[in-house]
Amino acid sequence: MSEKEVNIMAYFWLILVVVFGIIELCTSQLVSVWFVVGALAAAICANTFLQDQIVWQVVVFIGVSALALLLTRPLVKKLRKFDKARTNADRYIGKVGVVTVDIDPIKATGMVEVDGSKWTARSTSGEIIEANTPVVVDSIEGVKLMVTRFQKEESEDL
Repeated sequence: MSEKEVNIMAYFWLILVVVFGIIELCTSQLVSVWFVVGALAAAICANTFLQDQIVWQVVVFIGVSALALLLTRPLVKKLRKFDKARTNADRYIGKVGVVTVDIDPIKATGMVEVDGSKWTARSTSGEIIEANTPVVVDSIEGVKLMVTRFQKEESEDL
């Protein structure tokens, strides 16, 4: 390979460094930082000791990217781990409320009143629940309560 072709491969790898870097900057999660490191290593190899061996440059790129991923992934997971913030809305989970507007998954309607607060609601099971039916709050998804019909057996356990 001529000197001009070697420089083209080095530039190719440097362009990949920039592209992967831009992708990384545009995302809120780590998705391509390992490829930046791999492409940089391949660019160095393309400009030094692996000048005419494109296959080995690709092997260096893949190997260094994989190694960077393996070495940093546990650290990244540890740093990204955070406690779920509890909100005041969590206090509604497990409480009994009353359906004020029919819960209908097809029409995407439904309102429930729990402890004096009105919430949009959906049925956890996907069933239609009529107004004035007592329900239990299973979870909260965004601003919607996920509810199921209140069963008498539940009140005996309380």
